[in-house]
Amino acid sequence: MKGKWIAIGLVVILALVILSGFSSYNNLVSMDENVNKKWSDLGSLLQRRYDLIPNLVATTKGYAIHEQDVIKSVADARAKLGGAKSMNEQVAGQSELSGALSRLLVVVENYPNLKADANFRQLMDELSGTENRINIGRKDYNGAVQVYDQSIRSFPTVIYARILGFDSKPYFEVNKNATEAPKVDFGK
Repeated sequence: MKGKWIAIGLVVILALVILSGFSSYNNLVSMDENVNKKWSDLGSLLQRRYDLIPNLVATTKGYAIHEQDVIKSVADARAKLGGAKSMNEQVAGQSELSGALSRLLVVVENYPNLKADANFRQLMDELSGTENRINIGRKDYNGAVQVYDQSIRSFPTVIYARILGFDSKPYFEVNKNATEAPKVDFGK
């Protein structure tokens, strides 16, 4: 009789482990999809910014002929971003583009006629609104990554995550240079 209860106990424990595994798997899939959705949402905002940049550069170019280095850095960063394949390359490209845009905005401050141009103002308003939405999207994405990464590192889910191949996701981090004011040299 004792052996029967041990066998029943083992079957119950095995059933609970299997049910826990199914539940953990479904939760991981749900969180993984949430991270992917947040990345996709952020991607559409980043694409909008990417699409606005050529018009902004073209408008600025006419006013700031001798600032070609800054304009070229924006165009180069945009091109590099266009060739990014992985999520990590896209995050790095976006950081580089943000830095180049901040240098461009420093240049713009020195051209009052440019700031008064209606076309430029409209582009800047659109870019500003897009940047605000990107910041919210980054926050949402990083929040989803935090929940997901925390889950795949917590016990007992860590066991299922490793067995089933759920890997951590990268955070959308601030460029290390973003905390420094851009430097523009007008001595050329």
